[in-house]
Amino acid sequence: MPSTFDMSFDELLTYRGSSPRPDDFDEYWARGLAELADTPADVEITPAEFQTPYARCSHLWFTGTGGARVHAKLLRPVTPAGPAVLAFHGYYGDSGDWVEKLPYVALGHTVAALDVRGQGGLSREETPVAGWSMATYLMRGVDDRPDNLLYRHLFLDTVRLARIVSGLDGVDPDRVGAMGGSQGGGLTLACAALEPRLKLAAPIHPFLSDYRRAWELDLDQAPYAEIGEYFRRRDPMHRNAEEVFRRMGYVDVRNLAPRVKAKTVMTISLADRTCPPSTQFAVYNALECEKSYRLYPDFGHNRLPGTDDAIYALLSTL
Repeated sequence: MPSTFDMSFDELLTYRGSSPRPDDFDEYWARGLAELADTPADVEITPAEFQTPYARCSHLWFTGTGGARVHAKLLRPVTPAGPAVLAFHGYYGDSGDWVEKLPYVALGHTVAALDVRGQGGLSREETPVAGWSMATYLMRGVDDRPDNLLYRHLFLDTVRLARIVSGLDGVDPDRVGAMGGSQGGGLTLACAALEPRLKLAAPIHPFLSDYRRAWELDLDQAPYAEIGEYFRRRDPMHRNAEEVFRRMGYVDVRNLAPRVKAKTVMTISLADRTCPPSTQFAVYNALECEKSYRLYPDFGHNRLPGTDDAIYALLSTL
């Protein structure tokens, strides 16, 4: 295997990450899950304009932590077979077109595709934060108390979606999987870590991992470039760098990875300068569940041929 711009392949196979894990990490997420349980979901499901003879397409709305109203596309077979798939999109994106989900509905699967708060879809971000919030999601809330980190809310949104879908008529809560690329890959892993009933996870070149390593590589590629922009604007002499990375450790999926119980098939690209391979392997090597990876040595952060088919085949086994 050729060396990458990042590390040799042999180094990648053993790399465990360099970002800190806060001492109260487990208490932090126990508190977050308790807050979610205490927040009324106020679920609303309404028919969508888009419909097909074999799929009931709906808009799903719920309330998340911080009071935001969160949207997902919900597609259900006329006769659900039990499995369900959660779909998470990339940075700044949205839940995509209805028609993209229909192959799973044709299998009898329920599909729920989240619109991440404040990004390209219908979900609204209504939680104010102190300090840095200019043109960034990754760093939003880092100057506030840790419980107000934006990605804490987003990770908990994935849990709420998983629990709502698992409770629908015709869905077997032990046959739910998740998939997504980039930000969606990170959210897939966060969901699997915080909702242990998830059966399968299929993340593709995940974002939201090993933030210090991504910053040290200084690739000036969005979205990790937002870390350098934060320091230039808020802490140009890095007086508070250790505290910043400690806080970001609360929402680092590498730190959540040991909690994942779902069978996980991760797709990794070795020429990826957006989510560098070391940050991807930092997550993979921290997983303690049944796991495997699909490797693309000569591809970056782009479409990976055959991946959609492979994930479809995997999730068809739910």
